[in-house]
Amino acid sequence: MLGGGAVRQGLLRARDVTLGVELGNRIRLAATPLGRMRGLLGCEGLGSGEGLWIRPTNSIHMFFMRFPIDALFLTRDLGVVRVVRDLAPWRMVGPVWSAWSVLELPAGTLARAGCAIGDQIDIRQAAGIRGTTEGESET
Repeated sequence: MLGGGAVRQGLLRARDVTLGVELGNRIRLAATPLGRMRGLLGCEGLGSGEGLWIRPTNSIHMFFMRFPIDALFLTRDLGVVRVVRDLAPWRMVGPVWSAWSVLELPAGTLARAGCAIGDQIDIRQAAGIRGTTEGESET
């Protein structure tokens, strides 16, 4: 579990440990001010298994977005403190005072998985999947 620790290069995978369900295996990290500000802007959508882990933050907005998302608001220990399903463009959520980060996923992911407040999430390096996280260039 990465929590507040260092993230190695590459993509991440997120799993709801409480339910034993994978939430995504191509999760990008947004941990710098520019990365958090940019978020998913400019994306056409999120494919199955894709997502964005924004840290630190306790609120999100969907201004200028073109597609809905699901969002899990997580404590520093990656416990779920708020579940937002099908957040539409031009909406916002926050602040969630007990949250330290937000995991953004394709709309419908959380309903299919059954995620709930109190679940424990594990986020770690996605084994065998090479990609880029914020601040890293693709070579």
